[in-house]
Amino acid sequence: MPRPPKCRRVAFIPGITYFQPAGIPLEQVEEVVLALEELEAIRLKDLEGLEQEDCAARMHVSRPTFARILNAARAKVAEALVSGKAIKVEGGCYQLVGRICCPQCGRRWEPEEDSLEFCPHCGNRGSIRGAGAPRRCRRRHGWQEGEDTS
Repeated sequence: MPRPPKCRRVAFIPGITYFQPAGIPLEQVEEVVLALEELEAIRLKDLEGLEQEDCAARMHVSRPTFARILNAARAKVAEALVSGKAIKVEGGCYQLVGRICCPQCGRRWEPEEDSLEFCPHCGNRGSIRGAGAPRRCRRRHGWQEGEDTS
């Protein structure tokens, strides 16, 4: 039995999660599901123009794993465009990361560790918050924007 995949680090949650071809009724359209980590791979490589090594480092995966994620994502997008299918962005195995804000001193910083529990500026051990605060891994059963599982 293969081991479960490690959570990939994602720094972007899209505001729009469904793309549909124009002129086709919703009930007649087939869907391609793009996992959140696959969207992140496309964002880092194709939109930000980073090298694969840098993309892999940001997502905390190896370069070959990043290449597999990116190839899968591009294949799904190509299938949707060529076959006239809708693209639904949902699920995946990821951990949301980004800038963290301390409620006591208001300072913001990039987390260095997955389990950061205090502010490095004032030492506050209260609830560290922010849109990008580290959260537990979400497996392939979906996600909801704003959901906090910590």
